[in-house]
Amino acid sequence: MAPARTVSTPSMLRLAVASLAGTAIEFYDFFVYGTAAALVLGPLFFPAFSPLAGTLAAFATFGAGFVARPLGSVLFGHLGDRRGRRPVLVLSLLLTGASTVAVGCLPSYGSIGVAAPALLLVLRFLQGLGLGGEWGGAVLLTAEHAPPGRRALWSSFPQVGPAFGFVLANGVMLALSATLSDAEFARWGWRVPFWAAGALALAGLWLRSSLAESPRFLEIDDHARVPFVEVVRHHGRLVLLTAGALAAGYAVFYAVTTWSLAYATERLGVSRTVMLTCVMAAVVVKASLTPFMAVLGDRYGRRPMCLTGCAACCLWMFPMVALLATGQPLLMFLGILGALVSFITMFAVIAAYLPELYEARVRCTGAAVGYNLGGVLGGALTPIVATALAEHSGRVPWSVGVYLTGVALLSLACFALLPETRPVSVPAVEPATS
Repeated sequence: MAPARTVSTPSMLRLAVASLAGTAIEFYDFFVYGTAAALVLGPLFFPAFSPLAGTLAAFATFGAGFVARPLGSVLFGHLGDRRGRRPVLVLSLLLTGASTVAVGCLPSYGSIGVAAPALLLVLRFLQGLGLGGEWGGAVLLTAEHAPPGRRALWSSFPQVGPAFGFVLANGVMLALSATLSDAEFARWGWRVPFWAAGALALAGLWLRSSLAESPRFLEIDDHARVPFVEVVRHHGRLVLLTAGALAAGYAVFYAVTTWSLAYATERLGVSRTVMLTCVMAAVVVKASLTPFMAVLGDRYGRRPMCLTGCAACCLWMFPMVALLATGQPLLMFLGILGALVSFITMFAVIAAYLPELYEARVRCTGAAVGYNLGGVLGGALTPIVATALAEHSGRVPWSVGVYLTGVALLSLACFALLPETRPVSVPAVEPATS
Protein backbone atom coordinates (compact mmCIF):
# COMPACT_ATOMS: atom_id res chain seq x y z
CA MET A 1 0.00 0.00 0.00
CA ALA A 2 1.25 3.47 -0.80
CA PRO A 3 1.87 5.80 2.13
CA ALA A 4 -1.08 7.93 3.19
CA ARG A 5 -1.14 11.39 1.67
CA THR A 6 -1.20 14.46 3.89
CA VAL A 7 -3.91 17.01 3.16
CA SER A 8 -3.46 20.60 4.37
CA THR A 9 -6.00 22.22 6.69
CA PRO A 10 -7.09 24.83 4.08
CA SER A 11 -7.66 22.05 1.53
CA MET A 12 -9.61 20.01 4.08
CA LEU A 13 -11.73 23.05 4.90
CA ARG A 14 -12.60 23.64 1.23
CA LEU A 15 -13.45 19.97 0.79
CA ALA A 16 -15.53 19.83 3.97
CA VAL A 17 -17.47 22.99 3.08
CA ALA A 18 -18.19 21.70 -0.43
CA SER A 19 -19.41 18.39 1.01
CA LEU A 20 -21.56 20.22 3.56
CA ALA A 21 -23.11 22.40 0.85
CA GLY A 22 -23.85 19.40 -1.34
CA THR A 23 -25.51 17.37 1.40
CA ALA A 24 -27.47 20.46 2.46
CA ILE A 25 -28.86 20.83 -1.06
CA GLU A 26 -29.77 17.16 -1.46
CA PHE A 27 -31.34 16.92 1.98
CA TYR A 28 -33.22 20.15 1.27
CA ASP A 29 -34.84 18.27 -1.60
CA PHE A 30 -35.66 15.32 0.65
CA PHE A 31 -36.93 17.36 3.61
CA VAL A 32 -39.10 19.75 1.62
CA TYR A 33 -41.13 16.73 0.58
CA GLY A 34 -41.49 15.56 4.19
CA THR A 35 -42.76 18.97 5.29
CA ALA A 36 -45.18 19.17 2.38
CA ALA A 37 -46.41 15.64 3.17
CA ALA A 38 -47.17 16.71 6.73
CA LEU A 39 -48.91 19.95 5.76
CA VAL A 40 -50.56 19.79 2.33
CA LEU A 41 -49.98 16.74 0.08
CA GLY A 42 -52.74 14.57 1.58
CA PRO A 43 -55.71 16.73 0.47
CA LEU A 44 -54.13 17.53 -2.92
CA PHE A 45 -53.16 14.02 -4.00
CA PHE A 46 -55.47 11.83 -1.90
CA PRO A 47 -58.68 13.91 -1.67
CA ALA A 48 -61.01 10.89 -1.51
CA PHE A 49 -59.49 9.87 1.83
CA SER A 50 -60.39 11.17 5.26
CA PRO A 51 -57.94 13.74 6.70
CA LEU A 52 -56.17 11.03 8.74
CA ALA A 53 -56.06 8.57 5.83
CA GLY A 54 -54.82 11.30 3.49
CA THR A 55 -51.98 12.15 5.86
CA LEU A 56 -51.09 8.47 6.19
CA ALA A 57 -51.10 8.07 2.39
CA ALA A 58 -48.85 11.13 2.00
CA PHE A 59 -46.48 9.69 4.62
CA ALA A 60 -46.52 6.39 2.71
CA THR A 61 -45.13 8.16 -0.36
CA PHE A 62 -42.65 9.82 2.03
CA GLY A 63 -41.58 6.32 3.11
CA ALA A 64 -41.04 5.28 -0.51
CA GLY A 65 -38.02 7.58 -0.58
CA PHE A 66 -36.49 5.62 2.28
CA VAL A 67 -37.15 2.29 0.60
CA ALA A 68 -35.29 3.59 -2.46
CA ARG A 69 -32.28 4.78 -0.47
CA PRO A 70 -30.66 1.33 0.06
CA LEU A 71 -31.13 0.64 -3.65
CA GLY A 72 -29.42 3.94 -4.37
CA SER A 73 -26.63 2.86 -2.04
CA VAL A 74 -26.10 -0.31 -4.05
CA LEU A 75 -26.22 1.49 -7.40
CA PHE A 76 -24.06 4.47 -6.48
CA GLY A 77 -21.93 2.40 -4.10
CA HIS A 78 -20.93 0.21 -7.04
CA LEU A 79 -19.93 3.34 -8.93
CA GLY A 80 -18.07 4.75 -5.91
CA ASP A 81 -16.11 1.57 -5.22
CA ARG A 82 -15.34 0.92 -8.87
CA ARG A 83 -14.90 4.40 -10.40
CA GLY A 84 -14.37 6.74 -7.48
CA ARG A 85 -16.22 8.75 -4.86
CA ARG A 86 -16.33 11.98 -6.87
CA PRO A 87 -18.62 10.84 -9.75
CA VAL A 88 -21.18 9.72 -7.17
CA LEU A 89 -21.54 13.27 -5.88
CA VAL A 90 -22.36 14.67 -9.32
CA LEU A 91 -24.81 12.02 -10.52
CA SER A 92 -26.70 11.71 -7.24
CA LEU A 93 -27.19 15.48 -7.06
CA LEU A 94 -28.53 15.59 -10.62
CA LEU A 95 -31.02 12.80 -9.97
CA THR A 96 -32.32 14.20 -6.68
CA GLY A 97 -32.57 17.77 -8.00
CA ALA A 98 -34.42 16.83 -11.19
CA SER A 99 -36.97 14.64 -9.40
CA THR A 100 -37.61 17.34 -6.79
CA VAL A 101 -38.32 20.00 -9.42
CA ALA A 102 -40.65 17.54 -11.13
CA VAL A 103 -42.70 17.13 -7.93
CA GLY A 104 -43.27 20.89 -7.95
CA CYS A 105 -44.61 20.67 -11.49
CA LEU A 106 -46.89 17.70 -10.86
CA PRO A 107 -50.65 18.29 -11.36
CA SER A 108 -52.87 17.39 -8.42
CA TYR A 109 -55.49 14.65 -8.23
CA GLY A 110 -58.16 17.13 -9.27
CA SER A 111 -56.39 17.66 -12.62
CA ILE A 112 -55.22 14.20 -13.72
CA GLY A 113 -56.86 11.79 -11.29
CA VAL A 114 -55.12 8.68 -10.04
CA ALA A 115 -52.06 9.39 -12.20
CA ALA A 116 -51.14 12.20 -9.77
CA PRO A 117 -50.44 10.05 -6.68
CA ALA A 118 -48.83 7.38 -8.88
CA LEU A 119 -46.39 9.89 -10.38
CA LEU A 120 -45.78 11.37 -6.93
CA LEU A 121 -44.73 7.95 -5.70
CA VAL A 122 -42.35 7.47 -8.65
CA LEU A 123 -40.71 10.86 -8.16
CA ARG A 124 -40.32 10.30 -4.43
CA PHE A 125 -38.67 6.96 -5.21
CA LEU A 126 -36.19 8.70 -7.55
CA GLN A 127 -35.47 11.28 -4.85
CA GLY A 128 -34.57 8.50 -2.45
CA LEU A 129 -32.47 6.74 -5.06
CA GLY A 130 -30.30 9.84 -5.49
CA LEU A 131 -30.03 10.52 -1.77
CA GLY A 132 -28.99 6.92 -1.17
CA GLY A 133 -25.84 7.61 -3.16
CA GLU A 134 -25.22 11.12 -1.85
CA TRP A 135 -24.36 10.33 1.75
CA GLY A 136 -21.78 7.65 0.97
CA GLY A 137 -19.97 9.74 -1.63
CA ALA A 138 -19.87 12.96 0.41
CA VAL A 139 -18.83 11.30 3.66
CA LEU A 140 -16.18 9.09 2.13
CA LEU A 141 -14.61 11.88 0.13
CA THR A 142 -14.20 13.85 3.36
CA ALA A 143 -13.29 10.96 5.66
CA GLU A 144 -10.67 9.51 3.32
CA HIS A 145 -8.94 12.88 2.96
CA ALA A 146 -8.97 13.61 6.69
CA PRO A 147 -6.07 12.90 9.10
CA PRO A 148 -6.93 9.96 11.39
CA GLY A 149 -6.86 11.98 14.62
CA ARG A 150 -9.41 14.49 13.28
CA ARG A 151 -11.47 12.21 11.07
CA ALA A 152 -14.67 12.54 13.11
CA LEU A 153 -14.39 16.33 13.16
CA TRP A 154 -13.88 16.75 9.41
CA SER A 155 -16.44 14.06 8.61
CA SER A 156 -19.02 15.85 10.72
CA PHE A 157 -19.26 18.65 8.13
CA PRO A 158 -21.41 16.59 5.74
CA GLN A 159 -23.49 15.63 8.79
CA VAL A 160 -24.26 19.32 9.37
CA GLY A 161 -25.57 19.52 5.80
CA PRO A 162 -28.92 17.84 6.56
CA ALA A 163 -29.59 20.44 9.28
CA PHE A 164 -28.92 23.27 6.82
CA GLY A 165 -31.13 21.55 4.27
CA PHE A 166 -33.90 21.12 6.81
CA VAL A 167 -33.75 24.75 7.96
CA LEU A 168 -33.69 25.99 4.37
CA ALA A 169 -36.60 23.78 3.33
CA ASN A 170 -38.72 24.66 6.32
CA GLY A 171 -37.67 28.32 6.23
CA VAL A 172 -39.08 28.62 2.73
CA MET A 173 -42.21 26.75 3.82
CA LEU A 174 -42.51 28.98 6.88
CA ALA A 175 -42.21 32.17 4.85
CA LEU A 176 -44.81 31.00 2.37
CA SER A 177 -47.13 29.75 5.10
CA ALA A 178 -46.89 33.06 6.94
CA THR A 179 -47.47 35.29 3.89
CA LEU A 180 -50.02 33.32 1.87
CA SER A 181 -53.57 32.38 2.68
CA ASP A 182 -54.37 28.70 3.17
CA ALA A 183 -56.00 28.63 -0.27
CA GLU A 184 -52.99 30.23 -1.98
CA PHE A 185 -50.57 27.94 -0.17
CA ALA A 186 -52.55 24.86 -1.23
CA ARG A 187 -53.00 26.10 -4.81
CA TRP A 188 -49.42 27.07 -5.69
CA GLY A 189 -47.37 28.17 -2.67
CA TRP A 190 -46.24 24.68 -1.67
CA ARG A 191 -44.70 24.21 -5.14
CA VAL A 192 -42.19 27.07 -4.82
CA PRO A 193 -39.70 25.19 -2.58
CA PHE A 194 -39.66 22.32 -5.08
CA TRP A 195 -38.95 24.65 -7.98
CA ALA A 196 -36.12 26.28 -6.02
CA ALA A 197 -34.38 22.90 -5.93
CA GLY A 198 -33.33 23.37 -9.55
CA ALA A 199 -31.24 26.47 -8.81
CA LEU A 200 -29.78 24.83 -5.70
CA ALA A 201 -28.76 21.74 -7.68
CA LEU A 202 -26.90 23.88 -10.23
CA ALA A 203 -25.09 25.66 -7.40
CA GLY A 204 -24.14 22.31 -5.88
CA LEU A 205 -22.76 21.01 -9.16
CA TRP A 206 -20.60 24.12 -9.47
CA LEU A 207 -19.25 23.66 -5.94
CA ARG A 208 -18.39 20.02 -6.54
CA SER A 209 -16.80 20.44 -9.96
CA SER A 210 -13.34 21.16 -8.50
CA LEU A 211 -13.18 18.47 -5.79
CA ALA A 212 -10.26 16.04 -5.93
CA GLU A 213 -10.75 12.30 -5.83
CA SER A 214 -10.20 10.50 -2.53
CA PRO A 215 -6.50 9.63 -2.04
CA ARG A 216 -7.49 6.39 -0.32
CA PHE A 217 -9.49 5.31 -3.37
CA LEU A 218 -6.52 6.06 -5.65
CA GLU A 219 -4.34 3.78 -3.50
CA ILE A 220 -6.60 0.74 -4.01
CA ASP A 221 -5.03 -1.80 -6.36
CA ASP A 222 -7.73 -4.50 -6.35
CA HIS A 223 -11.17 -2.99 -6.81
CA ALA A 224 -14.08 -5.25 -5.93
CA ARG A 225 -15.72 -6.62 -9.06
CA VAL A 226 -19.25 -6.53 -7.58
CA PRO A 227 -18.97 -4.60 -4.30
CA PHE A 228 -22.49 -5.37 -3.06
CA VAL A 229 -21.99 -9.12 -3.43
CA GLU A 230 -18.73 -8.88 -1.51
CA VAL A 231 -20.38 -6.83 1.23
CA VAL A 232 -23.21 -9.35 1.63
CA ARG A 233 -20.82 -12.29 1.59
CA HIS A 234 -18.17 -10.99 3.97
CA HIS A 235 -19.80 -8.16 5.93
CA GLY A 236 -23.49 -9.14 6.11
CA ARG A 237 -23.63 -9.22 9.90
CA LEU A 238 -21.93 -5.84 10.09
CA VAL A 239 -24.46 -4.29 7.69
CA LEU A 240 -27.38 -5.58 9.75
CA LEU A 241 -25.86 -4.38 13.02
CA THR A 242 -25.16 -0.90 11.67
CA ALA A 243 -28.68 -0.67 10.20
CA GLY A 244 -30.22 -1.67 13.51
CA ALA A 245 -27.93 0.70 15.40
CA LEU A 246 -28.88 3.70 13.26
CA ALA A 247 -32.63 3.01 13.28
CA ALA A 248 -33.15 4.93 16.53
CA GLY A 249 -31.51 8.08 15.19
CA TYR A 250 -33.72 8.07 12.12
CA ALA A 251 -36.86 7.30 14.15
CA VAL A 252 -36.20 10.14 16.58
CA PHE A 253 -35.28 12.65 13.90
CA TYR A 254 -38.31 12.04 11.70
CA ALA A 255 -40.64 11.80 14.68
CA VAL A 256 -39.76 15.35 15.69
CA THR A 257 -39.30 16.88 12.23
CA THR A 258 -42.14 15.22 10.30
CA TRP A 259 -44.69 13.45 12.51
CA SER A 260 -44.74 16.21 15.13
CA LEU A 261 -45.71 18.76 12.45
CA ALA A 262 -48.79 16.77 11.49
CA TYR A 263 -49.64 15.91 15.11
CA ALA A 264 -49.37 19.47 16.39
CA THR A 265 -51.24 21.13 13.51
CA GLU A 266 -54.00 18.53 13.08
CA ARG A 267 -54.57 17.21 16.61
CA LEU A 268 -53.57 20.14 18.84
CA GLY A 269 -54.49 23.06 16.59
CA VAL A 270 -51.03 24.61 16.73
CA SER A 271 -50.40 26.89 13.74
CA ARG A 272 -48.01 25.80 11.00
CA THR A 273 -45.88 28.88 11.62
CA VAL A 274 -45.42 28.22 15.33
CA MET A 275 -44.64 24.54 14.88
CA LEU A 276 -42.17 25.06 12.06
CA THR A 277 -40.43 27.73 14.14
CA CYS A 278 -40.08 25.36 17.12
CA VAL A 279 -38.63 22.57 15.01
CA MET A 280 -36.29 24.83 13.05
CA ALA A 281 -34.90 26.45 16.21
CA ALA A 282 -34.13 23.03 17.69
CA VAL A 283 -32.46 21.90 14.45
CA VAL A 284 -30.24 25.01 14.47
CA VAL A 285 -29.04 24.18 17.99
CA LYS A 286 -28.43 20.57 16.94
CA ALA A 287 -26.33 21.71 13.97
CA SER A 288 -24.21 23.99 16.16
CA LEU A 289 -23.46 21.10 18.52
CA THR A 290 -22.39 18.69 15.77
CA PRO A 291 -18.67 19.67 15.55
CA PHE A 292 -18.38 19.64 19.35
CA MET A 293 -19.81 16.11 19.55
CA ALA A 294 -17.48 15.06 16.73
CA VAL A 295 -14.43 16.37 18.63
CA LEU A 296 -15.53 14.28 21.61
CA GLY A 297 -15.73 11.30 19.25
CA ASP A 298 -12.13 11.87 18.17
CA ARG A 299 -11.06 12.14 21.81
CA TYR A 300 -13.09 9.39 23.49
CA GLY A 301 -14.11 7.10 20.65
CA ARG A 302 -17.01 6.57 18.27
CA ARG A 303 -18.78 3.75 20.12
CA PRO A 304 -19.02 5.50 23.53
CA MET A 305 -20.66 8.52 21.90
CA CYS A 306 -23.14 6.31 20.07
CA LEU A 307 -24.01 4.38 23.22
CA THR A 308 -24.46 7.60 25.18
CA GLY A 309 -26.72 9.19 22.56
CA CYS A 310 -28.80 6.06 22.16
CA ALA A 311 -29.26 5.69 25.92
CA ALA A 312 -30.35 9.33 26.07
CA CYS A 313 -32.97 8.59 23.40
CA CYS A 314 -34.31 5.71 25.50
CA LEU A 315 -34.72 8.03 28.49
CA TRP A 316 -36.16 11.06 26.66
CA MET A 317 -38.96 9.71 24.48
CA PHE A 318 -41.68 9.79 27.15
CA PRO A 319 -40.79 13.31 28.35
CA MET A 320 -40.69 14.39 24.71
CA VAL A 321 -44.24 13.26 23.86
CA ALA A 322 -45.52 14.73 27.13
CA LEU A 323 -43.98 18.11 26.29
CA LEU A 324 -45.32 17.97 22.73
CA ALA A 325 -48.82 17.24 23.99
CA THR A 326 -48.92 20.49 25.98
CA GLY A 327 -49.25 22.51 22.78
CA GLN A 328 -47.14 25.23 24.44
CA PRO A 329 -44.40 26.47 22.05
CA LEU A 330 -41.60 26.71 24.63
CA LEU A 331 -42.31 23.28 26.11
CA MET A 332 -42.65 21.74 22.66
CA PHE A 333 -39.31 23.29 21.69
CA LEU A 334 -37.64 21.80 24.78
CA GLY A 335 -39.06 18.36 24.02
CA ILE A 336 -37.82 18.47 20.44
CA LEU A 337 -34.44 19.90 21.46
CA GLY A 338 -33.77 17.13 23.96
CA ALA A 339 -34.51 14.52 21.31
CA LEU A 340 -32.26 16.16 18.71
CA VAL A 341 -29.35 16.58 21.14
CA SER A 342 -29.58 12.86 21.91
CA PHE A 343 -29.72 12.16 18.18
CA ILE A 344 -26.66 14.23 17.27
CA THR A 345 -24.60 12.69 20.08
CA MET A 346 -24.80 9.53 17.97
CA PHE A 347 -24.86 10.89 14.45
CA ALA A 348 -22.05 13.42 14.76
CA VAL A 349 -19.54 10.54 14.73
CA ILE A 350 -21.36 8.17 12.36
CA ALA A 351 -19.71 9.66 9.27
CA ALA A 352 -16.32 8.59 10.63
CA TYR A 353 -17.50 5.39 12.34
CA LEU A 354 -19.20 3.63 9.44
CA PRO A 355 -16.40 4.06 6.87
CA GLU A 356 -13.89 2.83 9.45
CA LEU A 357 -15.87 -0.39 9.88
CA TYR A 358 -15.37 -1.43 6.24
CA GLU A 359 -12.29 -2.08 4.14
CA ALA A 360 -11.60 0.58 1.52
CA ARG A 361 -12.42 -1.56 -1.54
CA VAL A 362 -16.10 -1.95 -0.52
CA ARG A 363 -16.41 1.03 1.82
CA CYS A 364 -18.71 3.15 -0.35
CA THR A 365 -21.21 0.31 -0.71
CA GLY A 366 -20.98 -1.13 2.81
CA ALA A 367 -21.19 2.13 4.74
CA ALA A 368 -23.97 3.56 2.57
CA VAL A 369 -26.10 0.40 2.56
CA GLY A 370 -25.91 0.09 6.35
CA TYR A 371 -26.68 3.78 6.79
CA ASN A 372 -29.68 3.77 4.48
CA LEU A 373 -31.10 0.46 5.70
CA GLY A 374 -31.21 2.13 9.08
CA GLY A 375 -33.29 4.82 7.38
CA VAL A 376 -35.80 2.23 6.20
CA LEU A 377 -36.09 0.69 9.68
CA GLY A 378 -36.32 3.97 11.56
CA GLY A 379 -37.29 6.74 9.16
CA ALA A 380 -39.69 5.22 6.63
CA LEU A 381 -42.12 3.75 9.14
CA THR A 382 -42.00 6.25 11.99
CA PRO A 383 -44.31 8.99 10.59
CA ILE A 384 -46.87 6.35 9.57
CA VAL A 385 -46.72 4.34 12.81
CA ALA A 386 -46.63 7.41 15.04
CA THR A 387 -49.61 9.01 13.25
CA ALA A 388 -51.66 5.83 13.59
CA LEU A 389 -50.70 5.35 17.25
CA ALA A 390 -51.41 8.97 18.17
CA GLU A 391 -54.86 8.79 16.58
CA HIS A 392 -55.86 6.05 19.03
CA SER A 393 -54.25 7.64 22.08
CA GLY A 394 -55.53 10.24 24.48
CA ARG A 395 -54.25 13.80 24.63
CA VAL A 396 -50.75 12.53 25.45
CA PRO A 397 -49.68 9.93 22.83
CA TRP A 398 -47.83 7.63 25.23
CA SER A 399 -47.97 4.82 22.66
CA VAL A 400 -45.68 6.88 20.41
CA GLY A 401 -43.21 7.10 23.32
CA VAL A 402 -43.40 3.32 23.73
CA TYR A 403 -42.66 2.80 20.04
CA LEU A 404 -39.71 5.21 19.94
CA THR A 405 -38.25 3.83 23.17
CA GLY A 406 -38.47 0.31 21.77
CA VAL A 407 -36.59 1.33 18.62
CA ALA A 408 -33.94 3.05 20.75
CA LEU A 409 -33.47 -0.09 22.90
CA LEU A 410 -32.97 -2.17 19.73
CA SER A 411 -30.34 0.29 18.51
CA LEU A 412 -28.61 0.33 21.89
CA ALA A 413 -28.20 -3.46 21.71
CA CYS A 414 -26.77 -3.23 18.18
CA PHE A 415 -24.27 -0.52 19.15
CA ALA A 416 -23.17 -2.70 22.07
CA LEU A 417 -22.23 -5.45 19.60
CA LEU A 418 -20.19 -3.19 17.29
CA PRO A 419 -16.43 -2.69 17.80
CA GLU A 420 -14.59 0.57 18.46
CA THR A 421 -12.67 1.94 15.46
CA ARG A 422 -11.08 5.19 16.67
CA PRO A 423 -7.56 5.24 15.14
CA VAL A 424 -4.59 5.64 17.45
CA SER A 425 -1.51 5.81 15.27
CA VAL A 426 -2.34 4.00 12.05
CA PRO A 427 -2.65 6.17 8.90
CA ALA A 428 -5.74 4.41 7.59
CA VAL A 429 -8.30 2.20 9.25
CA GLU A 430 -8.71 -1.25 7.82
CA PRO A 431 -11.74 -3.48 8.31
CA ALA A 432 -13.04 -4.45 11.70
CA THR A 433 -14.08 -8.04 12.10
CA SER A 434 -17.66 -8.75 11.25
